[in-house]
Amino acid sequence: MDVDELVKLAVERKEGVVNSTGSLSVNTGKYTGRSPDDRFIVLDDKTRNTIDWGKVNHQFPSDKFEKLLEKMKRFVENKDLFVFDGFVGSDKDTRLPIRVINDHAWQSLFGRNLFIRPTAKELEEHTPEFTVMCINNFEAIPAEDGTRSNVFIIIDLTRKIVLIGGTQYAGEMKKSMFSVMNFLLPEKGVFPMHCSANIGKNGDTSLFFGLSGTGKTTLSADPNRNLIGDDEHGWSDNGTFNFEGGCYAKCINLSQEAEPEIWNAIRPGAVLENVVVNNGVPDYDDNTLTENTRVAYPLEFIPGAVIPSVGGHPKVIVFLTADALGVLPPISRLTKEGAMYHFMSGYTSKLAGTERGIKEPKSVFSECFGAPFMPRPAAVYAKILGEKITQHNTVVYLVNTGWSGGPYGVGKRIKIKYSRAMVTAALTGKLDNVKYNHDHLFNLDIPTEVSDVPPEILDPKSTWEDKELYNSSARKLSEMFVENFKKFKNVAPEIQNAGPKL
Repeated sequence: MDVDELVKLAVERKEGVVNSTGSLSVNTGKYTGRSPDDRFIVLDDKTRNTIDWGKVNHQFPSDKFEKLLEKMKRFVENKDLFVFDGFVGSDKDTRLPIRVINDHAWQSLFGRNLFIRPTAKELEEHTPEFTVMCINNFEAIPAEDGTRSNVFIIIDLTRKIVLIGGTQYAGEMKKSMFSVMNFLLPEKGVFPMHCSANIGKNGDTSLFFGLSGTGKTTLSADPNRNLIGDDEHGWSDNGTFNFEGGCYAKCINLSQEAEPEIWNAIRPGAVLENVVVNNGVPDYDDNTLTENTRVAYPLEFIPGAVIPSVGGHPKVIVFLTADALGVLPPISRLTKEGAMYHFMSGYTSKLAGTERGIKEPKSVFSECFGAPFMPRPAAVYAKILGEKITQHNTVVYLVNTGWSGGPYGVGKRIKIKYSRAMVTAALTGKLDNVKYNHDHLFNLDIPTEVSDVPPEILDPKSTWEDKELYNSSARKLSEMFVENFKKFKNVAPEIQNAGPKL
């Protein structure tokens, strides 16, 4: 089916409505974000010693998976299903042929938007290596099926199947397949990354790492640069490549002035998730349904998007963090060892709505700036990162898009225009020759000037009225960093020493 047919069918089946932008508006019901506690990886000989088991990666028995798969097959017998065949990965040497099976037309459209669409010739020769079976109307029975709740997202890396049920939140499909890629690619010598990527007029590639809500999509959708992708990439010996064929951007408080690329991408063919529609018009400021409002659209909806979505070796890497404590500097430069430290730490704040139960920002450490999607131990990925930085002389910056002048509830979120100005200065080399001050507590080098950014913004302490309260808050975060890093064993001293100091 093409886009128009899927939209028409979704409307006929009352799965959604077409709004004033021409895009399809849908409501995902009870679940408006990912369900991390309901996500599992099947335990078997392939995964036993290769997965970083624990709070993020939960084990699921192989026999239970087999029984659940058979139940789902029986459930969908004689039901209308939607099948999409495509790829994950723009690099033809490493891309993964996939099949996505859905029981909702709009979810099939989502898959078509987010995964890579094959050409007619590629479709003729397409043989899926991995299958995603996402049946929203099928719910598990925990006592019988071994799940935690009626919702489940289960990855079987041996059978090469992902089972999803009980939730209509479409992001589970793309994130589960990216987790699969993030497991497979290190075996091929490729560095998998939870990041966005763009390319400048001179062909310089840049990467943006960060969890949902840190500005990864917004800051990489730059009118002066061409977008490679907004969420998941690989870095091979050939350069950078996108995993997906579309974007899944946050819409809360979306404005045409601040985010014109995303605003203009909301048009026929796009899918709006959980955005309140009043009299046919989307209201991006209304968070009644969730803070995690989203839009899914093909990459080509962004003007100048790079297709096929590949680039060179990155000249600059930006780590994005949303510090809810309001004490990290808005931009600082990292050494290679500092980059490995902060990559392994992955400090940020989970923002409201991105996961069930998150009502306000919560400070967290998410390894590799994407622990839910990076199934191997963090050290595996950090080692490859360090090697790539050395090999290609890449410069890394830590950018705080969170709060300034105080913590969440007291201070204010750093303005997008300031964050964009700082990122632009980093990407264009304007920060290469400015003066830096060293923050001894956080062990960071902070530029003293950035074009179009008030100098006082660069020093977080100067934005706080109560300097002593800043000192105590900064020390608290430093202690959190140190305590969190203790979980990593046998780390080289130069990496260990690159983090905050007590």
